[in-house]
Amino acid sequence: MIKPRILIVDDEPTSLELLEGYLSNKGYGIECAKNGKECLEKIHSFSPDIVILDVRLPDIDGLTILETLKKQEDSPYIIMITAFHDMSTTIKAVRLGAFEYIPKPIDVDELEQAIEKAKDIIKIKQKTGHVSTITEREFQKNEIIGKTKEMNEIFKTIGILSTNRVNVLIEGETGTGKELVAKAIHFFSSYKDKPFVAINCSAIVENLLESELFGHEKGAFTGAIFSKKGLLEIAEDGTVFLDEIGELPIELQAKLLRVLQEREFQHVGGSKTIKLNARIIAATNRDLLNLVKQGKFREDLYYRLSVATIKMPPLRERKEDIPLIVKYLIKKINAEIDNKIKHVEEKAMERLVVYPWPGNIRELENVLTKSAIQTKGDTILDNVVESLLKNFNSAEPTKSIEGYKKGIYDEETERDRILRVLNEVKWHYGQACEVLGISRPTLNKKMKYFGIQSKPRQ
Repeated sequence: MIKPRILIVDDEPTSLELLEGYLSNKGYGIECAKNGKECLEKIHSFSPDIVILDVRLPDIDGLTILETLKKQEDSPYIIMITAFHDMSTTIKAVRLGAFEYIPKPIDVDELEQAIEKAKDIIKIKQKTGHVSTITEREFQKNEIIGKTKEMNEIFKTIGILSTNRVNVLIEGETGTGKELVAKAIHFFSSYKDKPFVAINCSAIVENLLESELFGHEKGAFTGAIFSKKGLLEIAEDGTVFLDEIGELPIELQAKLLRVLQEREFQHVGGSKTIKLNARIIAATNRDLLNLVKQGKFREDLYYRLSVATIKMPPLRERKEDIPLIVKYLIKKINAEIDNKIKHVEEKAMERLVVYPWPGNIRELENVLTKSAIQTKGDTILDNVVESLLKNFNSAEPTKSIEGYKKGIYDEETERDRILRVLNEVKWHYGQACEVLGISRPTLNKKMKYFGIQSKPRQ
């Protein structure tokens, strides 16, 4: 096969020159454009197979050019590049049909892999003539902050999943933003106007959970004084988000499996068959495959739920995102408590970056909220942050960040953290649940699991 023709579009002369030199040395036919107008002109005169397109151009937005090109019957494969990458832009680019999305500074190996993938598909296209396109529905909601390669891949996955209706399983520790990912998949999809219904499988007592999911008829059980729709029915053509799916009782797992297989269900105590039209997205902070091995989770249900899987990394594994997340959270906190925090002292930021955050983003937000409340001026000082994190620093002086990364302390840390929070709030279980980001039933289960004895309120 003749090497593909590549058009590079970038308004930065240095970047343009480096890419041109590198790809020319690889034997590709190269043309360059410094702006959107020149890009569209060379699309017609040069007929590139692949376009490397910067998102931000001086005259026309790169996403606008992408949308224009993807409307063509035989559009080139477009690799988007940008120094200003975020969740919304990445998802929009993928939904519009971008072949790949690569942040600057460009990893040439990643770029070459994208070009090689495009070459392989071009070969197939020459044989079959098949071209697929993706359309975009404009919507922005629930921003997820991150610039690491892992987060960028998650943004791309959200973009792909927002174009289909397959079941999704989101895995990750407590507080990593699993529900935000579920909402992003829903709100960037074409069914964004339909209901997004969430249920925490550990927050509702077992004998009522079935009724909450499937609904019930009047008189189906003691206290059922009227008929009630379940969440699967309320969601209509939207999304049902099953949080903490690992806590679902084994009996209900069998019933949920049948619903997913047959795409229909009945009210508790009813005989009428109701069609399941909603998409199912589940999330868990537990190792479901390990639960399968222990006989606590059905293997067939696991595979039904995990048609697509997203693994949310813990905050300690993406420390370079912490300053960005802090900036975002401070804006959110300012709006919530009517404060005017503008800065974080450099030493305080360093402390926030080093801390391993066993409670992830939820714990970070809690610490920043407390810091903002204690701050009189517009700058969060290091002594405030230090005082809030002192329990960790004094109670666990021998534990290294590498240890947390390798998961050596996970179970012990969770027990220590629960005890620390309970002591801080004087064993007020409601406040402890709020800080820990878990439900009361989950707290009870964890206390029982870790052998933490209940204490009277002080």
